[in-house]
Amino acid sequence: MSNANFLDPAIWPASATRSHSGEIVVGGVSVSELAKKYGTPLFVFDEADVRARARAYVAAFTVDDVATKVHYAGKAFITTRIAQWVHEEGMGIDVASVGELEVALRAGIDPNDIVMHGNNKSVSDLTRAVEVGVGRVVIDSLIEIERLNEIAAKAGIVQQVFVRLTVGVEAHTHEAISTAHEDQKFGLSIASGMAMAAVDNILECDSLSLAGLHSHIGSQIFDASGFEIATHRVIEFAVQIRDRHDFTVSELDVGGGMGIAYVDGDDPLEVSHMGKAILDIVRSECARVHMPVPIISVEPGRAIIGNPGITIYEVGTVKPVELDDSKVRHYISVDGGMSDNIRTALYNAEYTVTVANRSVGEVTAASRVVGKHCESGDIVVRDAQLPTDIRPGDLLAVAATGAYCRSMASNYNHLPRPAVVSVKSGKSQVLLRRETIDDLLSLDAGIS
Repeated sequence: MSNANFLDPAIWPASATRSHSGEIVVGGVSVSELAKKYGTPLFVFDEADVRARARAYVAAFTVDDVATKVHYAGKAFITTRIAQWVHEEGMGIDVASVGELEVALRAGIDPNDIVMHGNNKSVSDLTRAVEVGVGRVVIDSLIEIERLNEIAAKAGIVQQVFVRLTVGVEAHTHEAISTAHEDQKFGLSIASGMAMAAVDNILECDSLSLAGLHSHIGSQIFDASGFEIATHRVIEFAVQIRDRHDFTVSELDVGGGMGIAYVDGDDPLEVSHMGKAILDIVRSECARVHMPVPIISVEPGRAIIGNPGITIYEVGTVKPVELDDSKVRHYISVDGGMSDNIRTALYNAEYTVTVANRSVGEVTAASRVVGKHCESGDIVVRDAQLPTDIRPGDLLAVAATGAYCRSMASNYNHLPRPAVVSVKSGKSQVLLRRETIDDLLSLDAGIS
């Protein structure tokens, strides 16, 4: 079998292999079998791989001298079963909406193990969080402090909160997923004084308790340098709180954003090394200012769910297009597109793609995998070298689509959203069923 059939274990699910005929098999189940049973496009998750990555993160942050918590960032992708998998492996859940909260609750997650985010949590959002007993609410505005304090007072409880800080760190990632610089919507700025105003207000509230500080510098981060700068500034801020209020912060949430490999050349830090680096940074900063090391929390999402997930598409048409330089690019159209993977259009995201139902030869051509939507920007994989003999009916597999693909899916052009299945030990099960046209029409009020 040629090297074109190689499945890089850094990019593909841990169980992904090719059979003697060249077909991709994940979790002991072939992609042809999955496509026949569930249709395409189809998201496929390697359950054992998800669980292994969750365990690895918990292990990387389990040390003798520091108390730690690891929360799965549900915004990457969450279903009840996925929430159960990661929780059974020792993780809490980080939610960014009431919808994600309800999924976690339906999965049987202890509300005390849930952290709730959001830059614009409504009264109903906060009321539900208080009602069910969410462990930590991350404060993201001064308005939210007054709002949450009133809700907690009516409920007769004291709600534990984090303050999300804007620390002024530019993560080396795409602007749309960089979240700690000053000019963006998340957090309360240390530099402007808004963060300290939030702390002042919270400490005056009878129904709120300041559990700790939160910092998140962005996403798809490959090393710990950004965490080092951010942690230095957070600890400096904690010293200011100590000096101003004689109050010692007991928890520090350093956020998530740890990156994964999507294509050759991506080289994220191993989780064990990332964990050690972050813990060492916090220890060092706390020692410098003579502060007890707080409970340290992290929020991996993509790093848990990204690589264990792939998308299977069926090829519909192949169109050779002559370019200005007399070269030819093959436009390979599949039965999904930007409705199931918007990341290419949003971030110029890059992906690894291959023929999935058979082995491929050495002769390839510059190719672009595109969707079926009425949009020229409907691109799944912008640049790929794919076999010249690709034909309608072939299956393509796109790697590392577990995070932020199905979770950001839409019904653009009224396409139903794809099914999601998991595979393990030669068996498959549905995590989310495929939407139908009837599902879409059920929302339409009809003709009066």
